[in-house]
Amino acid sequence: MAVEDTVREILNTVLDVKPEEIQPDAKLEESLEVDSTEMVEISVGIKKALNVKLADNELKKSHSFNEIVDILKSKSTN
Repeated sequence: MAVEDTVREILNTVLDVKPEEIQPDAKLEESLEVDSTEMVEISVGIKKALNVKLADNELKKSHSFNEIVDILKSKSTN
């Protein structure tokens, strides 16, 4: 499964949003009203699903979907 699909699936699970509601360049806190607790759940879900190491608060609710995907893709190439 592609990184994008995994992140969409996690956002769908944590936030109960449809994939078409996820705007690629919109900040998560603005477009989906993500709060800090939900962001922790999203980060944990991503860490487990993709088996990637992320620093605490590396993914922020002020990031967009595309920014999160780019961060995760850069981790997989390191």
